Amino acid sequence: MAKKKGSGDLPVATTPLFAANEKIDTINVADEMKNSFLDYSMSVIISRALPDARDGLKPSQRRILYAMSELSLYPGRKHFKCAKICGDTSGNYHPHGEAVIYPTLVNMAQPWSIRETLVDGQGNFGSVEGDSPAAMRYTEARLTHLGTALMDDMDRDTVNFVPNYDERLTEPTVFPAAFPNLLVNGGTGIAVGMATNIPPHNLGEIIDGICAQIDKPDITLKQLMKYVKGPDFPTGCSVCGLAPIEQYFKTGKGSVKVRGSLEVEGDRGSKDKIVITEIPFNVNRATLVERIAQLANERILSEITAVRDESDENTRVVIELKRDAVPKVVINNLYKHTSLATSFASNMLAIDHGRPKVLGLKELNDCYIEHRREVVIRRTRFDLEKAERRGEALEGYLIALNNLDEFIRIIRQSANREEAKVKLLAFDFTRKAVEKIGIMIRNEARLKNGRYEFSEQQADAILELRLYQLTGLEQDKVKGEYKELIIKIKDLKDILAKEKRVFDIIKGELNIIKEKHATPRRTKLAPDEGEMSIEDLIANEPVIITLTHNGLIKRTNISAYRAQRRGGKGVIGMATRKAQSEKEKGDFIEHLFAASTHDYLMFFTNTGRVYIERVHEIPDMGRASKGRSIANLLELKHGEKIADIIRVKAVYGPKKEDLTWQQL
Repeated sequence: MAKKKGSGDLPVATTPLFAANEKIDTINVADEMKNSFLDYSMSVIISRALPDARDGLKPSQRRILYAMSELSLYPGRKHFKCAKICGDTSGNYHPHGEAVIYPTLVNMAQPWSIRETLVDGQGNFGSVEGDSPAAMRYTEARLTHLGTALMDDMDRDTVNFVPNYDERLTEPTVFPAAFPNLLVNGGTGIAVGMATNIPPHNLGEIIDGICAQIDKPDITLKQLMKYVKGPDFPTGCSVCGLAPIEQYFKTGKGSVKVRGSLEVEGDRGSKDKIVITEIPFNVNRATLVERIAQLANERILSEITAVRDESDENTRVVIELKRDAVPKVVINNLYKHTSLATSFASNMLAIDHGRPKVLGLKELNDCYIEHRREVVIRRTRFDLEKAERRGEALEGYLIALNNLDEFIRIIRQSANREEAKVKLLAFDFTRKAVEKIGIMIRNEARLKNGRYEFSEQQADAILELRLYQLTGLEQDKVKGEYKELIIKIKDLKDILAKEKRVFDIIKGELNIIKEKHATPRRTKLAPDEGEMSIEDLIANEPVIITLTHNGLIKRTNISAYRAQRRGGKGVIGMATRKAQSEKEKGDFIEHLFAASTHDYLMFFTNTGRVYIERVHEIPDMGRASKGRSIANLLELKHGEKIADIIRVKAVYGPKKEDLTWQQL
């Protein structure tokens, strides 16, 4: 016992850090941290963050869908509470908490998040504006037809199963995947030191591409792109440029430009409106509308007077313009200053044969084709084994029915079931007699010295025959079923013997999926027009600039001041305001000069500041108009006035680059 300072005579017990018989190993802390972090990293990469190249699912997604399958939440059945689905997933397969599982479930039900939904949600599952979904206790869900298609034939030994986390149950390592989910729905994930970002594509196009690659394994990327045009985002929009698409198809990495879709509405003589009908993928609509309104208030987009979000299930954002606004210029500025124009950086990283790998389009197709080939072969073997077991039982029935009196005598003379079984197994039946009643010898090992031997399964089947099965009608049914089964067995063996038939089955099943579920392409593909400037949309034409003493500025096309012949009386120009009193000063034109719409104007103020604007940004008005206040164009301080204006002629290089200020 030891005494603690300042505590008088009270003893304090000291507990040893290690037991006397405990073995202590000395380790290097740096090595232990390195190895532990590597183990953790691989766990995150393989078991959490990256999708499998075969079925396109991350483990959390696969476990949710499998749990829904175990609950029989198939299309046509009633929806179940999401809380129940998340609870079963967490308790049986994915022990990470329901609050972590629910967002993954919601994502698979949002039609603006993935191209083809795997979960059919009922209730509030959020919105494209970024609204949160309702709590899991309020929402319900079930599988969609495509969600179910991922698990088709899973009960026919098509994939491997492993024990779950507590070894009470088993779960599939991968789904059979009746359609190429990874390319159709894409995927995102952030692992340790790597991340994946795969764009969605059109179901019909991907299936056509895979079928073409099956028919021609050495197909070139150019030929493949005749079927697979490019990404197909669920929110529509447009992809600019074909070269970036070809790059990420080839290398698995690349960036494509994505733009929202806009329309110009308005009758002659009325103000124009720009209507946004589609927004880029992963863009929050509410944030976009807020940003446009902010730019309008800050006069960066000064041509906009109002923004309204009239969206319901479809996007419709209305942008009101000033009467003299040029819609093409406003659209270009919207693309420049808002998320209406973004880029999607593709990094097609997936788990291939247990390793993370960046895969191009052809490689992803190969992964899926090889997976489906294995699924079809395993399914065929399963069906063949099942058919042969049934065939063996039917053969026993046929032999018994053709020797009914003899078999009844054997059974009646037996003391018990085991004795009857032994006598049946010893029954003498020749090959000739077997073939006479239509039984096909499928296993020569069953023939020994010309004698056909019963199997234990056949003997058990005979002993389990019921009296009604001895009727003539039932005998005909057995014979008919056996004939059909023999045809099926021959067909299944033919499939396993011929690789071409396996691939024909893969193509046939894919085309059935395409006929039932393929939808038209939503994303439009357009050639890249390069980086457009406002000047590309505005003709470079001569204008007259006027600025009055009271600060009213305008530009007028020079053609409005047409030349007249001898005797002409002139045209009416701008009317200036006369002074109403001696104290009040009248308005008059203080600056007047010619320029071109692409030129620059330098405004010098009485406080020594300089503002620079393009001529086309000056309000375009008729010759009789006075103009608009320059305060709407320049952010002048109180009492600040324009002292002088200098025109700077625009200079362009051979590639239309602006060299104006480099020439000064």
